[in-house]
Amino acid sequence: MSELKKYTGGCHCGKVAYEVSANLDNVISCNCSICQKRGMLLTFVPPEQFVLQKGDEKALTDYQFNKKVIHHLFCPECGVESFATGTTPDGKRMYAINVRCLEDVDLAALKPQPVDGRRF
Repeated sequence: MSELKKYTGGCHCGKVAYEVSANLDNVISCNCSICQKRGMLLTFVPPEQFVLQKGDEKALTDYQFNKKVIHHLFCPECGVESFATGTTPDGKRMYAINVRCLEDVDLAALKPQPVDGRRF
């Protein structure tokens, strides 16, 4: 298993920026209705591995659907969802990082695991 690596990420216009420590060995490609339409590749981290450097979570556009446990947060300026936040089934907070929004990641080198999010 790879060690955690620090990445910077954010939205297209730059109003949202963050630093995240993540292991990209476990990236997923979900086929739920929103992930499929947005083409997101995701990895998940606990709050201590995520630092919002620019922007404010409360100022982002929040979209929820289905069970409403994930806050899909969009930059109100450019519309990019660079991360989301929610709770795990055991109630712990987590961040879902859109790997496509991370700097200096070779997306072609990743091996995303398919997840059947439509079942949930």
